[in-house]
Amino acid sequence: MGKNKKKSQKKKSHMPLRLNIVFFIVFILFAVLILQLGVVQILNGEEAQKKIDRTENTTTNIPVPRGEMYDRYGRVIVDNQPLYSITYTPPKGVQAADRLALAKQLSQYIQMDTDNLTSRNLKEYYFLQNRKEVQERTEDAVTDDMDNGDVYQLQLDSIKKSEINSYGKKTKEVIAIKKELDQASALSPHVIKNANISEEEYSKVAEHLANLPGINVTSDWERSYPYGKTFKNYVGNITTRQEGVPRDDLEYYMSLDYSRNDRVGESGLEQEYEDVLRGMKEKVQYTTDKKNNVVDTKVIRQGSRGKDLVLTIDMELQEKLDKIVKDEVVRAVNLGNGYVDNAIAVLSNPQTGEILGISGQTYNHDRKKGEPLVSDTSSQAIYNAYAPGSIVKGATVLTAFHEGVINTGTTIYDKTLHFYGGLTKSSYAPLQYVNYLKALRKSSNVFMFYVAMWLGGEHYEPNKKLDFKSDTYETFLYDFNQFGLGVKTGIDLPYESTGVIGTDPNPGNILDFAIGQYNTYTAMQMNQYVSTIANGGSRIRPHLVKEIHNPAQVGDDLGPVEKTYSPDVLNTLEMSQTNINRVQEGFREVFQHPEGTAYGTFHKKDYNPAGKSGTAEVTKYRKTKNGYQAVDRDLENLTLVGYAPANNPEVAVTVFVPYMNAGSSVHINYEIGEKALDAYFDLKKQREKNGVNMNLNKNEKE
Repeated sequence: MGKNKKKSQKKKSHMPLRLNIVFFIVFILFAVLILQLGVVQILNGEEAQKKIDRTENTTTNIPVPRGEMYDRYGRVIVDNQPLYSITYTPPKGVQAADRLALAKQLSQYIQMDTDNLTSRNLKEYYFLQNRKEVQERTEDAVTDDMDNGDVYQLQLDSIKKSEINSYGKKTKEVIAIKKELDQASALSPHVIKNANISEEEYSKVAEHLANLPGINVTSDWERSYPYGKTFKNYVGNITTRQEGVPRDDLEYYMSLDYSRNDRVGESGLEQEYEDVLRGMKEKVQYTTDKKNNVVDTKVIRQGSRGKDLVLTIDMELQEKLDKIVKDEVVRAVNLGNGYVDNAIAVLSNPQTGEILGISGQTYNHDRKKGEPLVSDTSSQAIYNAYAPGSIVKGATVLTAFHEGVINTGTTIYDKTLHFYGGLTKSSYAPLQYVNYLKALRKSSNVFMFYVAMWLGGEHYEPNKKLDFKSDTYETFLYDFNQFGLGVKTGIDLPYESTGVIGTDPNPGNILDFAIGQYNTYTAMQMNQYVSTIANGGSRIRPHLVKEIHNPAQVGDDLGPVEKTYSPDVLNTLEMSQTNINRVQEGFREVFQHPEGTAYGTFHKKDYNPAGKSGTAEVTKYRKTKNGYQAVDRDLENLTLVGYAPANNPEVAVTVFVPYMNAGSSVHINYEIGEKALDAYFDLKKQREKNGVNMNLNKNEKE
């Protein structure tokens, strides 16, 4: 027994040693752990804390109002009308169910238009309300190769019309609100409603903002036009918020910092000067935490509304011009010219290219109830091309002098010309002996036919078949192009027609070309042509914008000038100044010589006018069930170009009146041209009494 006791004591003596080893190991492990915690806390603590408090910065652009437009005397043409606006700025991570709940809340305070709701909008609402049921009915049709979009579309397709047709007005308003909420981007304000918001709606929403997360009441704008439809064709339009940027140009606009629902210019000056009118959006940076809560907001770029345009247009003169053209179109139709649809007139400064007034008025022959008798279609001046007739003869004579086929002593005997195949061509009456001056003032066709023949290397012999040089037509086209005929004028608009250039240069067509009865041109091209002659040979780009101004300070009509558009000479005529002077004299005689075709209308005017009248024989076509059919009677385009004063021109006029009855005694082209020039000089006299210069705007001084 004593021996066993000794063994027991020996075992006990080993226990402390083992425990000590275990304790030591545990100590080492704790030491390593503490050391590691120290390293994390001391060396990496800041980085670890950043991970815990991780945030994200998001930059949002806040839209600003567009720039305004003024006429040359500071009258507002395009303004921004302030509106009540209800907006939604969604946080990050917001779900469809959240937006639906918000839509239901908001529908208690506002009314929404539901006319634009689609079947898909109604089905999406039904899906949110009946998600489980719809998923169950389609689960057997879902295959492995379908993505989420395919599955969702399958689910929507399974919703029957009968399931959505019962929705009432209030439910549809909820759907319409949600549709707008769905279009909003995270942290970017989106307009939910800005039209026809009543004060009651506005105040109710403002009162309940605390219970409407992301909703705000603010102000918006829409374009307003103090002059109504006057000049509206050229001002152009902007898209709505619903339309946003054009889909075809989405990538382009997005690269320029636009949002999808931004309003942009889609026609006219609104489109041409989009980069000026759009303004600079305010840039706001939002900082959000990992739960998508906004923890900080900072404006990193102040916004500013768009810059303002001062136009070359004189709105008082414009209104007078519209009335003149409108009244004369109605008078022409009432006098039996049943095929007259429209008339066009352009007034410009031939020294600068500034457009002072531009009008196109269309008679509505088959108007419906509520439609006006005459509609403003001023854009026809740059879009519609017509055979101009004799007003091109100034270019024909200058081409003849320049190419050396006539001189001041050249004289022909004006009588009917007989060509091979029984073709005859003549002036409106035999004019006997004619030189270039008489050819212009009495509008001799035969003189221009001789010019074409000489240019083509031919001499007239009765019944002879003509065979022109191969480059005759190209020579004519090249010289006419110098005046802007057959090429773009360069006007500051998104689109302009260059007319129709004939492609069959046989001798008969070239003869017609010389008198303005082959190719077609726009009124704007003809205005550039007559301005080039009037100013002594400089083809100047026509333009509608005179100045760009920075946004005005409070109380100012216009801010400081950023840019002024000076005359832009596109080319100078290759013709000599002496020959240009000769044609200018011919144009003066048209209006002021007793033999001049327009003498009876213009010779008593104290503003010393010059110009050229024209008539082009044309055929009008009507659309029928079997295509287009010619109207069974002879028609004419009546045209006019002019300028005044002849010795120092400050205004040029162009008039087109297509499809008048042939031989009509109604010279509507003369009437419009006369009244347009009278209006300009009458206004000039009135303004001079008040110390206003017609050629300056309100911000300029002599």
